[in-house]
Amino acid sequence: MPELPKKKVGIVACSGEELAEGTVTRLAALKVLEQLRPADTVTICLPLFLAGGEGDRAFARFYPTIALDGCELRCAARGTEMYSGKPAASVVVRDLLQQAGLPQPGGPRRLDEAGRRAVEITAKETARLVDDLLGTPWSRRTGAPLVVADGEAEIREAVQATCACGSGIPIQKVLVDEEEVTLIALPLIFENLRQNGKLPGPDLAGELLATVAIYNPIPAGRESAYEQALLREYAAFCQEREPIQ
Repeated sequence: MPELPKKKVGIVACSGEELAEGTVTRLAALKVLEQLRPADTVTICLPLFLAGGEGDRAFARFYPTIALDGCELRCAARGTEMYSGKPAASVVVRDLLQQAGLPQPGGPRRLDEAGRRAVEITAKETARLVDDLLGTPWSRRTGAPLVVADGEAEIREAVQATCACGSGIPIQKVLVDEEEVTLIALPLIFENLRQNGKLPGPDLAGELLATVAIYNPIPAGRESAYEQALLREYAAFCQEREPIQ
């Protein structure tokens, strides 16, 4: 089994600069990332994510994300859902402050006292959500929580369901029957097989497909096509590297 990064939570904050609440989301995210939960979180750049950032989207396929939005438009949550799936959790600053009976912040560029207090409460709520999500088993294959029932883990749909480019999760694009698909962890899988002396060939097809399927959904009826594509890519991968002594 390839060595993959430990589970973390991605935090994506809205990019709205015309509202004080947008500034609150970014400062709250920074506080969580740098002070409250630095070892357990990564930042997801929303503009890069929307523009097709492979590292961010790969992270969102692996791990849960929290969307921090300033207002009811929920740009961060909607953008994440459009390209990755619903975020595992969502915070809207205006709603959070209303529930707490606190005043709305003022001053989009320079936050007032209410704004600074909003940063604190938003950061604390986000840290709490991080702890909740890290305590939930997570399926890397489906991007959804796992719930243990009767001693067995089963997949359930997320309640609400990435820069994460530094998360260390590699991806590779592969042609399967002339269709380009993005496979998560494929370089790690290839290197793990190579280090274990597994040579590309028909006898490896089943093991290769089964390992890839742990982290990626394989469409029903296309197993043979995926096996052929994976064997082809693995052979090319091995040819580009020095033989294992």
